[in-house]
Amino acid sequence: MAYDSTKDKVLETWENEETGLSISIHRYGDGEPKLQIGPRAFTKRDGSKSATKAGRLGIDDVLWLNNIMDEVMEKMNNLFLAEE
Repeated sequence: MAYDSTKDKVLETWENEETGLSISIHRYGDGEPKLQIGPRAFTKRDGSKSATKAGRLGIDDVLWLNNIMDEVMEKMNNLFLAEE
């Protein structure tokens, strides 16, 4: 089965304004909601915007994830309960 972008839905997104790291909850078709870590947005020297894989996380990213994890888990739990 080939990937179909029309079946891939972003349900919620959070972004760390200091580091550019984003996390999001996605659902593909009727599948279960899953957490994606990344990409990381940044501004190039010429002022243009770009993004890259999350890669290794520094302490600032880990602390940010720790601070929002309860909200993320609550959102994912609500999405799972809505499926039942």
